[in-house]
Amino acid sequence: MKFEKLQALGNDYIFIDCIRQRLGKINFPLLSKRICDRNFGVGSDGLILIQRGRKTGFGMRMFNPDGSEAELCGNGVRCFARYIFESGLSSKKYQKVETKKGIVETEILSFSPDKFWIKVDMGIPILEANKIPVKSKKRFFIQEKIKTGKKNVSVTCVNIGNPHTAVIVRDIPEDWKEIGSKIENSKNFPHRTNVEFVKVKSRNKIELRVWERGAGATLSSATGGCAALVACVLAGKIESEAEVSFERGNLKITWDKEKNHIFVEGPAERVFSGVYEF
Repeated sequence: MKFEKLQALGNDYIFIDCIRQRLGKINFPLLSKRICDRNFGVGSDGLILIQRGRKTGFGMRMFNPDGSEAELCGNGVRCFARYIFESGLSSKKYQKVETKKGIVETEILSFSPDKFWIKVDMGIPILEANKIPVKSKKRFFIQEKIKTGKKNVSVTCVNIGNPHTAVIVRDIPEDWKEIGSKIENSKNFPHRTNVEFVKVKSRNKIELRVWERGAGATLSSATGGCAALVACVLAGKIESEAEVSFERGNLKITWDKEKNHIFVEGPAERVFSGVYEF
């Protein structure tokens, strides 16, 4: 099968065009485990399928390296928008993309052979604990304590199409990966959770480290950036528009309070293409 690899701020995905290729019956969770392996496969943070949508022209399915299927991927959907435009599947800069979470709107703001700059409407941030989901008797889970081994960590939980847990810190802890793994698999989260460690740099800038559910440490996460911004706004630490800094670059994220929607702007870049035998 033919594939294309794209990345957004180092968050890399393998794309398989299921529209132009007749692939037959494939076990996609197993394929994701194998093709995403960085030692024995192509290597990536996830597998994304390009399909026709039931309600829109295009549908996107995303699988983590452990084979689990994610509801939404903010960096992935920007790369998706670039792929369908650049490959000729669509000539439109504006798209409605059907995901497991629902319909997501994308817009190509500018492009060149080297870089595309794309805006995504990520929708409404969900704060109700039972909808995230997180086990709690309280309606919201904002700056609440959870146990990670011997430590109690203060967290805020938000659903941006998928569950996120933001940990606001003075400095990124050296053992953030270990803590992230413990939070991801905590009994507090029925569907596990993505984890973001957030350092506030100013009223308009935050810095993140990302531990993704089913993938581990990744260089960036757009949905994670959205969740982190919401958590910091609720804590009164930043404005509703901020630069969100990752290890390999920045995103512009805005929480439009009137619409109660979150918007992300950022790059999407092509890496290489190839053929994979499965």
